[in-house]
Amino acid sequence: MPPLRIFGLTVAAMLAFAANSLLCRAALRDTSMDPATFTLLRLASGAVVLWAVVKIRNRSSPAVPIGGSWGSALALFGYASAFSLAYASLSAGTGALLLFGAVQVTMVCGGLHTGERPTLWQASGLALAFVGLIVLVLPGLNAPPWQGAALMLLAGTAWGIYSLRGRGIADASAATAGNFLRATPMALALSVSMLGSLSYDLRGVIYAIASGALASGLGYAVWYTALRGLRATSAASVQLSVPIIAALGGIVFLNESPSLRLVISALAILGGIALVLFRPVR
Repeated sequence: MPPLRIFGLTVAAMLAFAANSLLCRAALRDTSMDPATFTLLRLASGAVVLWAVVKIRNRSSPAVPIGGSWGSALALFGYASAFSLAYASLSAGTGALLLFGAVQVTMVCGGLHTGERPTLWQASGLALAFVGLIVLVLPGLNAPPWQGAALMLLAGTAWGIYSLRGRGIADASAATAGNFLRATPMALALSVSMLGSLSYDLRGVIYAIASGALASGLGYAVWYTALRGLRATSAASVQLSVPIIAALGGIVFLNESPSLRLVISALAILGGIALVLFRPVR
């Protein structure tokens, strides 16, 4: 794959990942959309788009090769639902930073569990990232609401588990399509259980479908294509840009103001994760 194409696909994927945070925050803050309905529409529209992508890639086959598993679908649902509930009270940048930090910490811990051993350099980076997360959620004037922070950390943990379960899968697009399809009934059940707080409007529906169909469905498809031309370390490190893009997008599009606490935490978390990623495990 030509380097310029790899670069373009990678940039598009990172913008899509950051767009999920911006679209969810905009829907829950600026429209009457409730978190459960947003989750349902996001997963359902993502499932449709991913199914179509897999179908197009396998035109010659009479049946669409849908993969995935119920365990991974449960992790996906846990991520998507906690993500939406958290963004009812978090800014786009803070939410993305908490999410990304939790994802990377979960995946590093998963590697440790399977026998990977970090160098002293990596262990220092992991400790620095933990300190950054603690600084961000400590009580204080500019601390995010603890409920929202806890939910976003849960979302990041669930996404980390989902990612760990997906390592080594031959057809990632087919597996993701299957997981989105399986997670949609779970989101429907959540919506039914919260009928008392059901609320939506046209703009909120558009944001939710854009998050699912474009930022999630097509975004994941683009990312899987880019991964074919990226080394593992490059694929991991490039995601360091997502919280920064989300924070800048929140400032430009949502009129959010960054706090000094967020800046310090971002430097600690992203710097610590960079140390972990840029030094190979021995």
